[in-house]
Amino acid sequence: MHRFRNTLTLTLKEFRSLLSDAVMMGLIIVIFTVAVIAIAKGISIEVRNASVAIVDEDHSVFSRRLADSLQAPYFQPPQYLPSLKAAQQAMDKGDYIFVLVLPPQLEKDLLRGAKPEIQVIADATALSQAGIGFGYLQHIIQREALVLLGQDDMTDLLPLQPHLNITFNPNTDSSWFLALANVSTFVFMLAMLLVGAAVIRERERGTIEHLLVMPVSANEIAAAKIIANGTVIALATLASVQFIVKGVLNVDLSGSMALFALGTVVFLFSAAALGILLAIAAPSMPQFALLMLPIYIVLRIISGGETPLASMPDWLQNISQASPMTQYVSFSNAVLFRNAPLHLVQKELLIMGGIGLAFLLIALLRFRSMLDKQG
Repeated sequence: MHRFRNTLTLTLKEFRSLLSDAVMMGLIIVIFTVAVIAIAKGISIEVRNASVAIVDEDHSVFSRRLADSLQAPYFQPPQYLPSLKAAQQAMDKGDYIFVLVLPPQLEKDLLRGAKPEIQVIADATALSQAGIGFGYLQHIIQREALVLLGQDDMTDLLPLQPHLNITFNPNTDSSWFLALANVSTFVFMLAMLLVGAAVIRERERGTIEHLLVMPVSANEIAAAKIIANGTVIALATLASVQFIVKGVLNVDLSGSMALFALGTVVFLFSAAALGILLAIAAPSMPQFALLMLPIYIVLRIISGGETPLASMPDWLQNISQASPMTQYVSFSNAVLFRNAPLHLVQKELLIMGGIGLAFLLIALLRFRSMLDKQG
């Protein structure tokens, strides 16, 4: 009971300290509202407004139909260039992502059964748009060629017709995935930042000496910082998912919010424990930031929130499984999108809890050593 009272008193102190910090509270609000919306709506992995130029050496009805078929929102209105040399110069300057070179006699060759070639030049520095956009252009060219030949419906000639059934994201809208993925990574960043900053703030302001003369242990001090900061971040996370992701962005989340809240608490425990560990290793706030940022960036990239884990090398996939962020991204997608029950995500919960416990044990050993030196 004595330990509980100590922890409760220290937790209330941490609550007052955090809630009175206008900068930190403003950061939490902006990150879970404005940043989530801006990233979900401002970043797209689909082709949008790709710039296209056409070198038309055919000047036929087919070439004009082909140009007219390049429409928004996928492509900008195509611009005509006089020659292939002009097209190459424009590509060198980065004016266009795609250039279509339509050879002379293109329409006539198609009508007489020949197989003319249309050259498509793509700027691969815009990697996502170049790769996906080439597929779009290929489909458009083939469709218009079939229309010209009077074969606009070829599906009846196929030996089978696959039926595509898209689940969990029927419109394949990348903003759904980006919104939840960024909430997950923001939780990790804020948990490390707030808890680690709280430890360093105590040390820099000299209030750690006040704690040393009180009948409290390192465990109680660490627990208070994790509980107070974790509670604020957990509430902000749940509010962001409910009102921003579901409400403003209109993402269809059919899973259990209670189970998601449980996973968020476990994840916050592991992230906060890592924050304490880094704060103890860093003697000052700038050095803490220099430690935290590379770790956050690397773990975010390999978490599966930026790119699918399956596209990474096997050795990197194995390493990423030791990251709590990887487990949380997988847990969040399974629970909120696929409505996974507890028994299907208990592995992720156990791994996050185990990683957090390991971080906390190491941090407490270092924390006690730091307090002894301060004393």
